[in-house]
Amino acid sequence: MIQRLKDIYAYRDMIGSLVRRELRGRYKGSVLGFLWTYINPLCQVVVYSVVFSVIFRVNIEKFYLYLIIGMMPWTFFNTSVQGGSTCIRAQADMVKKIYFPREVIPVSYVTSAFVNMLFSFIIVFLAVLASGFGFYWRGMLFLPVIMLFEYLLALGVAFAVSAVTVYFRDLEQIISVVMMAWIYITPIMYAIDYVPEQYRILIVMNPMTPIVEVYHQILYYRMMPTPNYLILAGGTSCVVFVAGALLFAVLERNFAEEM
Repeated sequence: MIQRLKDIYAYRDMIGSLVRRELRGRYKGSVLGFLWTYINPLCQVVVYSVVFSVIFRVNIEKFYLYLIIGMMPWTFFNTSVQGGSTCIRAQADMVKKIYFPREVIPVSYVTSAFVNMLFSFIIVFLAVLASGFGFYWRGMLFLPVIMLFEYLLALGVAFAVSAVTVYFRDLEQIISVVMMAWIYITPIMYAIDYVPEQYRILIVMNPMTPIVEVYHQILYYRMMPTPNYLILAGGTSCVVFVAGALLFAVLERNFAEEM
């Protein structure tokens, strides 16, 4: 495992090149270009805000702010998982012809999605300021920590699904369905206190729940993140990352033959 990490680090220039290519090519040819980084999540926020504050009337103060704080991390995770599932097959020619650690591909894809999330957080910070809530600066010190935990979680899942999809291509369609359901068991559009006690454990077992809760605690509730959520987020993310990396290492040996 340590050796594979060293190999990936040795190809950091290649990762940087692929990240830049992904960022430049994502909206290439579109009129608005990189502005879609902001427009896509904002459109989702508007739709969910109308549905859950007007139609279903979720009783959360400044619901739009609560929603946007959870939606930006979710967009990163969703993009990493869905796009990551096909990233190896999308680079089939490179995999067949060039030697390099195959982990470079999902790492570069997830990293480009992570950079997009960082830019998207400009909207979050502006929304916090516009709401009048302001920032709790001691809590803000933990924002890079929870971002790192989410990055490890997204990368671990991307390792697993990108490798399995090479052998089982239907997984790409299955993941689309799973992600549509996953967002509703993540406390983005509702507070976890709204969930009946007997079902709350199911929500907490969702690896995205402690991550989103920490984002909310820092930026919405303006408080220090609770240790139990930080420990759960960090522990789960590390386990998923290691498991995904090990699965990828086992399956990547026959990538060229399968594509």
